[in-house]
Amino acid sequence: MQQSEIIHRQRLFTASCMALVVTAMSFAVRGDIMPALTRQFHLTHEQMGLIAGPAFYGFTLAMIFGGPLCDVLGMGTLLAIALVGHAAGILITIFATGFKSLYAGTLLIGIANGMVEAFANPLIATMYPEKKIKMLSHFHAWFPGGIVIGGLAAFALGEMNIGWQWKMAAMFVPLVLYGIMFAGQKFPRTERVSRGVSTAEMFGATLRPFFIFMAFCMLLTAATELSTNQWISSLLGHTAMVHGILVLCWINGLMAIGRQFAGPVVRRLSPFGLLTASAALAFLGLLALSYSRNGWEALGAAAVFAAGVCFFWPTMLGITSERVPRSGALGLAIMGGVGMFSVSIVLPLMGRVFDTSGPAVALRSMAVLPLILVLIFGVVYVVLKRRGGYQKEDLAVEEGLGAEAPVE
Repeated sequence: MQQSEIIHRQRLFTASCMALVVTAMSFAVRGDIMPALTRQFHLTHEQMGLIAGPAFYGFTLAMIFGGPLCDVLGMGTLLAIALVGHAAGILITIFATGFKSLYAGTLLIGIANGMVEAFANPLIATMYPEKKIKMLSHFHAWFPGGIVIGGLAAFALGEMNIGWQWKMAAMFVPLVLYGIMFAGQKFPRTERVSRGVSTAEMFGATLRPFFIFMAFCMLLTAATELSTNQWISSLLGHTAMVHGILVLCWINGLMAIGRQFAGPVVRRLSPFGLLTASAALAFLGLLALSYSRNGWEALGAAAVFAAGVCFFWPTMLGITSERVPRSGALGLAIMGGVGMFSVSIVLPLMGRVFDTSGPAVALRSMAVLPLILVLIFGVVYVVLKRRGGYQKEDLAVEEGLGAEAPVE
């Protein structure tokens, strides 16, 4: 067998993490430069919320279309679309002349970000079927990790009085790296295909009541985490209590560390027990942030919020893959797409509240979402416990995972 036919699992995983770093950096850098863009192009906060929106619904469109096409076109094709979209979106933003070009650049980056998740989530679920939540959490640790990288880079360049365009250009570093790391690599067939689940079964699985329930919850978990993270730099910077980008880095640094310990935490609490506790901490953290009076209080409240949202995204994807495995790449794409779509709606709403009522009220209004989740996840946790606890649904193993090539 040719060496090129071997699937290098660790290299593919590492390259996927690097691609996610680019996705995360786009959120961090955009969050940091929003005040500069507002001033330079004479925009309102609501308009800036609208400009940030395509990053999320572009992501949604890419995942909704990329998910079902992942098996048809192949993971490598989605990767190529992500590379081109990232490069084009960064360049258009750097040379933007106003609202329309900023909007277009953000949309392209959003589509590229969605393509990264459209191929990477099923790739990792396929390569590590025995520990999906753990490995998806390790992968998604690089989202907050990438935000820290992007945030610190943006802060350092800002301290050097270098323009916002160079902050955007910094994303080319991990972009080139993940392109090189993926070059020439062979991808496995998805878990759904390798285990004989038909396309009709995949689509049918997304109509199951449990899947629809999880998609609804994803609307709230994603908005709680990502809408707040996107606005936090502007909201806290506006109060002058602490540099907002540093709070963003603090939150995401803690999240990156926390996601490395997902395995033991899930074993101790169970997935829905973890989600219930997470929602409670997110609620308390947002409430405390809204009442912070100085930098130390803001950092303390941000730590509570970080502990809350830390496990939201990977646990939601992991539960979906474990409880509705026949939904395959499409199911993971829908979950991610739904989450990002909710953020695209909430961002301008937060901007409007910010314009009319100030940063504290904007944060308090967001605290309603995790409070609702505490009730929802708490009920599910109790119901499942009474029925014997959380159970995975295992697909019948056929001739072996990714049978067209061995996995190294």
